[in-house]
Amino acid sequence: MRLISANLNGIRSADSKGFFVWLKTQEADVVCLQETRIQPEQLTDVMLEPDGLESAFEFAVKRGYSGVGLYFKSKPDRIQRGIGWTEMDTEGRFIQADFGKLSIVSLYLPSGSSGDVRQNFKFKVLEYFEKWLLEAKKSGRELIICGDWNIAHKEIDLKNWKNNQKNSGFLPEERAWLTKLFTDYGYVDVFRELNPNADQYTWWSNRGRAWEKNVGWRLDYQVATPAIAAKASAESIYTAERFSDHAPLIIDYDYTL
Repeated sequence: MRLISANLNGIRSADSKGFFVWLKTQEADVVCLQETRIQPEQLTDVMLEPDGLESAFEFAVKRGYSGVGLYFKSKPDRIQRGIGWTEMDTEGRFIQADFGKLSIVSLYLPSGSSGDVRQNFKFKVLEYFEKWLLEAKKSGRELIICGDWNIAHKEIDLKNWKNNQKNSGFLPEERAWLTKLFTDYGYVDVFRELNPNADQYTWWSNRGRAWEKNVGWRLDYQVATPAIAAKASAESIYTAERFSDHAPLIIDYDYTL
């Protein structure tokens, strides 16, 4: 099973930069999209069924904002649009597909970089989502949550960590929240299980030649329950082309949907 997570920073923009041409070469089983920034009537045939994949989307109420989606080869048993909490769901941040005993989620956690109001909202979302993660783990289902979590976990996960300790995305409280998920609750940062190396980033600012200099952050994850995480066999971050300010995160699992 090849699983791709990609924050597109606008699906129309990514399309114009060749994302769907690239996607045809990937033979992905499931693709999790974030920040589609589109409404239903704006979706083209290529966006709805790229290379024969089927799709499901969850949209933000606000036009040109947020939004998540899924592409899949095998039809899911069930699709859940939204997490069940209005404050998060009006922003189009969660969609889940169930395949047998495995659930795959496309998640877009908020950024708090625009100021205190959004940072406080981010903390509220983290608190709510933590409860959801605990309930999901109790269900006994296998789970892979793909997406832009908007947190760099450790110093190795961003280039300029010393200068970002008071900035959203690397705040001590955010990092401790992720640590709790991985150490106390048993969820697995699948990429890091496979790749312990430095300079592995998935997002670069559009300022200061950050992409060219590889001054990045690792904000995109595939977080999984232990049994399915143990089946991960290969990882890559695709940086040969740039479709967005994020790069696609690709992980292969020894698992058949």
